[in-house]
Amino acid sequence: MEAPSLGGVRVRKGDGETVRLARGASLTDFAEKIGVDAASLVQMLFGLGEMVTATESVNAETLELLGEELNYDVQVVSPEDEDRELLQSFDIDFGEDQGDESDLVVRPPVVTVMGHVDHGKTKLLDALRNANVVDKEAGGITQHIGAYQVAAEVDGNERRITFIDTPGHEAFTAMRARGAQATDIAILVVAADDGVMPQTVEALNHAKAAGVPIVVAVNKIDKPDADPTKVRGQLTEYGLIPEEYGGDSMFVDVSAKSELNLDKLLEAVVLTADASLDLRANPLQDAQGLVVEAHLDRGRGPVATVLVQRGTLRVGDSIVAGPAHGRVRAMLDEHGAEILEAYPSRPAMVLGLSAVPGAGQNFLVVDDDRMARQIAEKREARERAAMQAKRRVRRTLEDFMASMEKGESQELNLILKGDVSGSVEALEDALSQIDVGPDVNLRVLDRGVGAITETNVDLAAASDAIIIGFNVRPQGKAAEMADKEGVEIRYYSIIYQAIDEIEAALKGMLKPEYEESVLGQAEIRAIFRSSKIGNIAGCMVTSGLIRRNAKVRILRDSKVIADTLDLLSLKRERDDASEVREGFECGLVLRNFQDIKEGDVVEAFEMREIPRS
Repeated sequence: MEAPSLGGVRVRKGDGETVRLARGASLTDFAEKIGVDAASLVQMLFGLGEMVTATESVNAETLELLGEELNYDVQVVSPEDEDRELLQSFDIDFGEDQGDESDLVVRPPVVTVMGHVDHGKTKLLDALRNANVVDKEAGGITQHIGAYQVAAEVDGNERRITFIDTPGHEAFTAMRARGAQATDIAILVVAADDGVMPQTVEALNHAKAAGVPIVVAVNKIDKPDADPTKVRGQLTEYGLIPEEYGGDSMFVDVSAKSELNLDKLLEAVVLTADASLDLRANPLQDAQGLVVEAHLDRGRGPVATVLVQRGTLRVGDSIVAGPAHGRVRAMLDEHGAEILEAYPSRPAMVLGLSAVPGAGQNFLVVDDDRMARQIAEKREARERAAMQAKRRVRRTLEDFMASMEKGESQELNLILKGDVSGSVEALEDALSQIDVGPDVNLRVLDRGVGAITETNVDLAAASDAIIIGFNVRPQGKAAEMADKEGVEIRYYSIIYQAIDEIEAALKGMLKPEYEESVLGQAEIRAIFRSSKIGNIAGCMVTSGLIRRNAKVRILRDSKVIADTLDLLSLKRERDDASEVREGFECGLVLRNFQDIKEGDVVEAFEMREIPRS
């Protein structure tokens, strides 16, 4: 069959047969599958008004459009199928327990805590594991995913439960959805004084889509205006019917603040797991599981928090995690203590990877380092092609002519850098949802984990991009280079501030009244303890000046660990000082912050008013 002439090109048409293509496939790949010349497909697309080269990664919509024209059913392989086919080529079955029934042993349930922002999810986890995460989170919002294991006593037996802590802000929808897929049971936290809120419904839908049982924790019941009965009534409308109303969902009234009924909540999780799920895994096979979170540590290199789903992970194993590979050099539990083995449902921090894997990617143990490297390289090549196709702005002839007439680009280019991969991914996902009309585009040119480097500044200067630093700062001479090159670097520690400002910039509505001006930096050389005022930092001012009434932040390994702090005192020798300049020593005390270490950097800044033009 001959196709209709498009721009003078005739290509043999198909008979509706299916053509499977990988994400980010090129026109050359498509041409090979259907046995035609790639140049004819390039000409066809040109005839359809789109300019694409033969070797360029093409997005799924373009491939499907071309398939329709040629009467082929084009199917772009999903990332999961793509990875499964890759592993099968190495004779690896991922996602299945090996051996027979006798090899399976009971494993702890993996629980995700979900719910609306400010309903007390993190405080509830804090109470369960007697640690405090909220104080370290900017604005009290959980920005990272963590995994922890706690012990509960049920019917006289100690039972372990693994918790995955998912962030609460709506920008983290993608991460929260992934958390639900890694999970056996979801705890839905609803504040008794607030009731069901939009994110409560969103979290509930994620849990239902993942097909996991739900235990409802009605939190803040010790508040005067708490109404647990109202919460039960509201959730009944969404299909969650409490046991006391004849349903099959367990509701537990708790208070994270006063640690009320926490034992009953853990018991409800264990009982739900026993009643609804067959939680068993084979601990004897090679380990497989999920990367929960990952970041770049200055001293340790790439560090990944993994959740073992089957098998046993041991120090010395050859491992592939997403596009990263390596040998497990050391493993740490959630308290930072070294462990040698991690059994099914056990979270562990793994050291020894070649790169930082993405949160939510799978990991597996393979026979040797060579196989690990081969799988990682193939995964990375496929991921790169898929990202190029995703980033490629669909450029039609009309767009090209219009931009030629305007003589300018209506595009905001961004480079994203963050402290952990989950935050960067969630930020990119949230930014991609911003839609301010057809006249303005947003492009993420690059993203990565770790401090902002000179390479990032180079790319930003060459492509007229803005660098977004999420909980990270510039490394070495990157800040000086950005200043020289005129590259704007914006720093954020709360995700929705970044989203709001970028959306405002896209709409042309950003009219800031103040801008941050860095005054100087001082390095902490010694720490002196005082029973009256706490820790006194002995510092050397390394650049600029430190001013008594300025705000300060603490940097550790180029990462922001505390922001917008006040100085309780600033002294030069034994005298109070209003400011101390570069090259001089000083002693300072931070208000309401004691977690300082030698080598930390104190950065002073102030907000200066910008005159409106």
